[in-house]
Amino acid sequence: MAARTMTRPHDPGGRRCGRRSGFTLIELIVVMAIVALLVAVAAPRYFQSLERARENTLRTSLQVMRHAIDQYAADRGRYPESLDDLVQSHYLRSLPEDPFSGRRDSWVAVEPPPDGLLTGRLGDVRSGAAGRTPGGVLYADL
Repeated sequence: MAARTMTRPHDPGGRRCGRRSGFTLIELIVVMAIVALLVAVAAPRYFQSLERARENTLRTSLQVMRHAIDQYAADRGRYPESLDDLVQSHYLRSLPEDPFSGRRDSWVAVEPPPDGLLTGRLGDVRSGAAGRTPGGVLYADL
């Protein structure tokens, strides 16, 4: 009986392959460099879009709360005493979370202007988060 020998696989053209299939170190380094370049270009844009989304969320939350304060004042003839009054009276389902501080209790109540017609302590609301928008405006001034 003749001994069987193992042969290497043939390529589709029928020739013997003397090389192992796979990637060389240089090819892997080139691919990793391309991926790193793409990440370096995309990452700043991604983080800028996250910052813009947080700012838009803050603006929307402030707009909704200010509208609820105005509705409360129009319906009851006085401003609410606190943001909790808006929730308890069902003008808001719950207090929104400040997207920059990550807390629901960081909103700053602003007293209404003393016009003598409406009483109450909450005439406006602002963010209690520290910092500025990319445009340079304080979050508390939005």
